[in-house]
Amino acid sequence: MSVAAQFSDLYGYEPAGVWAAPGRVNLIGEYTDFNEGFVMPLALPHTAVAAVAARTDGVLRLHSADIDAPVAELRVDDLTPLSKYGQGGWAAYPAGVVWALRDAGHPVTGADIHLASTVPTGAGLSSSAALEVVTAYALNELFELGLNRQELAVLAQRAENVFVGVPCGVMDQMASACGTEGHALHLDCRDLSIRQIPFDLAAQGLQLLVVDTRVKHELGDGAYAERRAGCEEGARLLGVSHLRDVAYAELADSLGELQRVGADEKVVRYVRHVVSDDHRVEQVIDLLDAGDVRAIGPVLTEGHTSLRDDLRISCQELDLVVATANAAGALGARMTGGGFGGSAVVLVETADADAVTKSVLTAFDEAGHTAPRVFPAVPSPGARRVA
Repeated sequence: MSVAAQFSDLYGYEPAGVWAAPGRVNLIGEYTDFNEGFVMPLALPHTAVAAVAARTDGVLRLHSADIDAPVAELRVDDLTPLSKYGQGGWAAYPAGVVWALRDAGHPVTGADIHLASTVPTGAGLSSSAALEVVTAYALNELFELGLNRQELAVLAQRAENVFVGVPCGVMDQMASACGTEGHALHLDCRDLSIRQIPFDLAAQGLQLLVVDTRVKHELGDGAYAERRAGCEEGARLLGVSHLRDVAYAELADSLGELQRVGADEKVVRYVRHVVSDDHRVEQVIDLLDAGDVRAIGPVLTEGHTSLRDDLRISCQELDLVVATANAAGALGARMTGGGFGGSAVVLVETADADAVTKSVLTAFDEAGHTAPRVFPAVPSPGARRVA
């Protein structure tokens, strides 16, 4: 049954339309977005889909086809950050978007929303951002708010930061809102300027595999916020507003200055990762502009080493993916997303994709891990109306 038909069964009338917004995978640039640096995500074919109709009575009704729970009925005037619907659970994300739109002065007077998603949860592929962006995109059209894609992404991020209480950067929402088929998105997180970078791997005889390890370690709880705070401390000690302002050519001197002023060893590591990962984004762009796609593989692997050793957000399963894939002939690999589980990306020759996948599956089986999910990352369109 379609999402529109499910909406009709739930609410007793037809939706005004159906919208979709994708999850994303990040090619390079991790933990750089909240440092006002550079990232390079691409939208995935996996989407959150929402059938929506506007209301004028101040009632917000939310339902998910993926959760065994009744319709949640709220009043838009009662939406409050970190309240019942701001403390986790899927409903916090669309509810937070309604709150963020209204808090910004936009006349959202209620809605009936039914959602379904094919974005894997807990895989570091931004299932929450997809829920936020599809809600924002639909309400923007229904209430004729006139917001552009970047503005919708920023409001969706604010919903997650303030309403849900997760201090994420804007990359996930921007990728979901602004992705383009056949391209990766080069995003400057300082001014939100974007450049669509052609990324047609099939034409080059290549594939980018996503390996979802299907694990999420509790060590990740609170780790994102701790690392964000460490980056902010590093910027303060170096006298800059954000680590984006530390030039890669000056990294050695900056690290020496941090040690001189007695910075925590963790802060030194975090700074080294962020500044070097910003540089890696620039390297990847230069290589893609030059048409040398295969040469980005070692840059991906270098990024994983930094995430593992400096940021220390990898885990046994992610390290196993990277090591096994590279040993089996991959061009490069790295973990992607927030870490402590989730997914890795692996760049392979199309002819080698099956062999690399088999090697990773065998390695997980021999290590006693749950079999990972492996699928190709195909650069896909961002948020859009589908019916």
